[in-house]
Amino acid sequence: MQNSANLEQQIAELEMKITFQEGIIEELNQALIEQQFVIDKMQLQMRHVANKLKDLQPANIATQAEETPPPHY
Repeated sequence: MQNSANLEQQIAELEMKITFQEGIIEELNQALIEQQFVIDKMQLQMRHVANKLKDLQPANIATQAEETPPPHY
């Protein structure tokens, strides 16, 4: 009887561990889903910023090479 009770206790412990692990796996899965959503959103924002930078017109300030020297030269 001792072996039977011991075996049942071990089975119960294993079942509890499996249940706990399934819960943890589900929590990790949800965290990964949320992180992927955030990454996708950030990538979209980054593409938007990159496109905005490409579309910017050059400033109206001339480069030093384009500047005409002052009249006293």
